[in-house]
Amino acid sequence: MSWYRNTVWFVKGLREYTRSGYESASKHFNPADVEVNVAGRSFLVTGANSGIGKATATEIARRGGTVHLVCRNKERAEVAKGEIVTETGNQNIFLHIVDISNPREIWKFAEKFKNEHKLNVLINNAGCMVNNRELTGDGLEKNFATNTLGTYILTTALLPLLEKEADARVITVSSGGMLVQKLNVSDLQSGNGTFDGTMVYAQNKRQQVVLTEQWAKAHRNIHFSVMHPGWADTPAVRSAMPDFYQKMKNSLRTEAQGADTVVWLAISSEATKLPSGLFFQDRQPVPTHLPLASTHSPPEDEEKLMEVLEEFSQKFKSTSPG
Repeated sequence: MSWYRNTVWFVKGLREYTRSGYESASKHFNPADVEVNVAGRSFLVTGANSGIGKATATEIARRGGTVHLVCRNKERAEVAKGEIVTETGNQNIFLHIVDISNPREIWKFAEKFKNEHKLNVLINNAGCMVNNRELTGDGLEKNFATNTLGTYILTTALLPLLEKEADARVITVSSGGMLVQKLNVSDLQSGNGTFDGTMVYAQNKRQQVVLTEQWAKAHRNIHFSVMHPGWADTPAVRSAMPDFYQKMKNSLRTEAQGADTVVWLAISSEATKLPSGLFFQDRQPVPTHLPLASTHSPPEDEEKLMEVLEEFSQKFKSTSPG
């Protein structure tokens, strides 16, 4: 069945996830959806120094939003901030240096941020695909620490801030790769069997879909969404998937095309007319499971994921300095 899932996903990807898929879908977009002024609204974008994160931050800045860039590398982040300010003329761009794979650092940042800023929209874009099993300084598998636990802690830590605002939103950048994975709560840190970075990443992205669905049920006055940007030409794809990049580079989407649905979900009034908790591709909600793929998980597994992540979260909160 995994062979079936992978094959169907790849064929679907060739048709829908490439640049031509975007060009086809975009014929049906309403340009007015994103021709909005968001001055006075505050946006936080993780992984914002390059790729889809930077493209998203730039488009929001262009429309007058206050943008908080959360990045790991100070030098690259400062260059990105300068480029965004220069390109958009928007001075309300703020930089925060945080490693999303470090749960204590996230808690420390979130507590400080809550005291100093307001927040209307959180965009969870930071992610990684590490192809060998690496542990962080906290003994966490690095993909899980960044993609799943980091996303969980940052979001839950900032929920009280979002709850205070009208039209609050949380958007998480996932991947269509999650379609080949069924939620596996028995091995969240990929310690069993052969380690396959691509499949671990896909599992993390499935976890992000489940998180979004669970948050949407629990927090009714915040609009949650998760999305697939398509296959885009980003630094992350070039470094983490060099073989895939070489085969597909002439068909990949631009960073701006990959970011389009993130921006639409973050600023358009049309996005929040749709139910909270959905998975989007090219401005449309799409199924989270392939036909006949057997990737549905029982409710108790989804509840277990939330329980385990909350346990991790509280453990690192209690040991967080400050």
